[in-house]
Amino acid sequence: MTIELVDGKAGVAHISSEDKAIIHQAKFSKSDVVFDWGDAFKCTMGSANKATIGTGCASIQGLDWHITAAESVTISNGSQGMKRNDIICAHYHRDSRSGIENVGLVVLKGSPNATAAADPTIPSGKILSGAVDAYMPLWRIPLDGITVGTPVRLFTPRGALWDSVTLERQPFPFFGNTLLLQKRNGLVIATVSASPTSTSRNLYNVTANETIANGFRPSSFNAIMTSVSHGDDVASVLIHSDGRISVFGTLIVGHHYLWQGVWPTE
Repeated sequence: MTIELVDGKAGVAHISSEDKAIIHQAKFSKSDVVFDWGDAFKCTMGSANKATIGTGCASIQGLDWHITAAESVTISNGSQGMKRNDIICAHYHRDSRSGIENVGLVVLKGSPNATAAADPTIPSGKILSGAVDAYMPLWRIPLDGITVGTPVRLFTPRGALWDSVTLERQPFPFFGNTLLLQKRNGLVIATVSASPTSTSRNLYNVTANETIANGFRPSSFNAIMTSVSHGDDVASVLIHSDGRISVFGTLIVGHHYLWQGVWPTE
């Protein structure tokens, strides 16, 4: 039978991790989520070869997991004259024979390159499709030669699920101000009011360094934010579904812009 009262008494053990993953994805998000609890998986480098991940709570594809005491992982030595990016991930694994599941921290090692480092490929296994392995990126560890750089966080902690509105603030491209993102009932409202820090004319599909945080990105299509300044110059921002930001138009120092946008998200 395909209908089940998951939280009801059945007389036998019947609630599976698949049941909980389905329900959590439907209620909260299909995306991996790190919650604002404990140290929110804070990463510190104790040495060039040791990264420590603090306490935290998260969901990988709908399956909840947490760290209740700091955990350490080993970073392989860098190479003189070479750059490399390693990614610290949460690794879900299910034993194909016993069905036993667990989660742990692993380091996916990038390929050394003399000019520019690239992130290693993150395997894309889907747990509900039967994959026995799945990975949730947490931190990027950049290496330049034998020097380890500052860890880069690859997630944004989310507030309590009962908050009526989830807020996110992040830098806005070309502006010395922050973009306010408000999410409620699957809709994101984006606003920012600011003046540019430099003049840029005739921009066309210029990719900004910033990206929209996971959980606030357009769900299936690109969204547009457009602004006309008091000097009548027009500038637009295209928000891609993968979080990238592309800028079009003209931005002039001393001119004030009010940006607004609304789009559906997961």
